[in-house]
Amino acid sequence: MKALKTLLAATLVLTATISVTACGGTGVAATGDGGKKTVTVYTADGLGDWYKTRFDAFTQKTGIKVQTVEAGSGEVVSRLQKEKSNPQADVLVTLPPFIQKASQDGLLQKYAVAGADHVKGVKGDDYVTVVDNYLCFIANQKAGTPKTFDDLLDAKFKGKLQYSTPGQAGDGTAVLLLLQHLLGKPGALDYVKKLEANNVGPSASTGKLQPKVSKGELLVANGDVQMNAASIANDKSAFSIFFPAGADGKQTTLALPYVMGLAAGAPNADGGKQLMDYLLSTDAQQTVSKDAFGVPARDDVKPTDANFQTVEKVTAGVEVWQPDWSAVLSDLDGDVAAYTKAVG
Repeated sequence: MKALKTLLAATLVLTATISVTACGGTGVAATGDGGKKTVTVYTADGLGDWYKTRFDAFTQKTGIKVQTVEAGSGEVVSRLQKEKSNPQADVLVTLPPFIQKASQDGLLQKYAVAGADHVKGVKGDDYVTVVDNYLCFIANQKAGTPKTFDDLLDAKFKGKLQYSTPGQAGDGTAVLLLLQHLLGKPGALDYVKKLEANNVGPSASTGKLQPKVSKGELLVANGDVQMNAASIANDKSAFSIFFPAGADGKQTTLALPYVMGLAAGAPNADGGKQLMDYLLSTDAQQTVSKDAFGVPARDDVKPTDANFQTVEKVTAGVEVWQPDWSAVLSDLDGDVAAYTKAVG
């Protein structure tokens, strides 16, 4: 009888565990309130500092709590896809072209976010930019700062350089796109073949490369201005932000915003809409730079805080390229396949 009771208890624990984790593997537990007092956000990493203050303020204002699942830009969209028959997320925040991919695959629903008319960046019927940002690279302070893309081919970076994987991470995809923009598609493939001699290997998350560069495990990695500037300020990370120049000596980057959309079949769509409206409100947008070194998506919000000035100083003199994300998406599978073949 004692053995039977132990077996039954173990079975109940196992059943409870499965009920929490089986829905697409996210581990998002039920709230016990029908989901109406909780909004679930699937988000690319990088905005944690801003989320903390804004989500707390949103909860105080509305009584609705916010829980997040944070992963790489491609992975959060993959989670939505896996859960399509049993949606768990209310709001998606990720980078282009993954937000366009989510839209194309029917993973988002149309919603006109209040204030979207003031957003001049990436937006569509079912998504809108919430924080502007830019691709960059970081270098450990002991390594100095490489000046050009050719500098990254130096043998001193062998086993000490890593960039997040195109097709999986938004920042990694941006690296490939920028190389295509500067060198053409054949030239970009030739370059990544050479760079592979120094590359540690794939990484699905750009954020995970920051501490490795800071500790000196890596000397160079890709990143983005918002996330890297916040890491330097808040975590005292020992790296610097830089933009490698092309053959013409010009420093070029591309706009790489965080973009949000309302998930199709969202369990708490009303709460998701309220959260999206709040995040794009002037009050919330005014705090993007102060809290997280982001750039407001709204053209009528002009911060003057020290963090915003830091971002402007870091990007001064750097040409910003605005990709045609629809064209990027149409070529993405082929470009990623060609990249994978090129690096072996």
